Amino acid sequence: MAVGKNKRLSKGKKGIKKRVVDPFTRKDWFDIKAPSMFAQKNVGKTLTNRSSGLKNANDALKGRILEVSLGDLQKDEEHAFRKIKLRVDEIQGKSCLTNFHGMSFTQDKMRSLVRKWQTLIEAHLDVKTTDGYVVRLFVIATTRRRQNQIKKTSYAQSAQIRQIRQKMFEVIQKEASSCSLKDLVLKLIPEAIGREIEKATQGIYPLGNVFTHKAKILKRPALDIQKLLELHGGEAESTSTKVDRVTNEPPVLESV
Repeated sequence: MAVGKNKRLSKGKKGIKKRVVDPFTRKDWFDIKAPSMFAQKNVGKTLTNRSSGLKNANDALKGRILEVSLGDLQKDEEHAFRKIKLRVDEIQGKSCLTNFHGMSFTQDKMRSLVRKWQTLIEAHLDVKTTDGYVVRLFVIATTRRRQNQIKKTSYAQSAQIRQIRQKMFEVIQKEASSCSLKDLVLKLIPEAIGREIEKATQGIYPLGNVFTHKAKILKRPALDIQKLLELHGGEAESTSTKVDRVTNEPPVLESV
């Protein structure tokens, strides 16, 4: 391009500049409420565009997935390596009522479990709770040294690994399929399933660092507002009002 030919390049656009509007002026803040199975009820805040026209703010919030540290939910830093996923199921006023959606470990915790001179054993199983949720649970465990062991390594044989994995399936099935989702979460927080696996496999090979490191909800039943409110420690609020129909129709004539 020759120098000086395109003189409009250096100039601005013609006409008046478009007024810049702060996008936060049309947004509303909502409180996030955690279920009663956790110690901390107020998790934080989230925002969405204000309702306008055919677009409803509640519809934009429903189904939103939030990730929170269990250390914050339980007010205990010992649980900080667990991440809890919460799903917004219902909106009441300016509050988002959530339900459990999943759990996972932080990356640094997962990497700290893998060490030399020992065998890593993993297993996962799909279980159905009594209230209709299908949950996939992932379990991880490592072998540990026996008492008074001299040998440097603690490797389990392939036959022992198969036996341990079978015991894992049995314990997961027994513990998870006999309770509701709320009770299952209450078992996951103190690692009750991991302790049961450790006891069950003691006769095969001693295990250490047995954790349910991930929980994923594959299928959920239809939303029941009453159960969700009970989960949050409240009662169902009747939003419908009975309207008496008033008619001023003339009486029906017997004969014409």
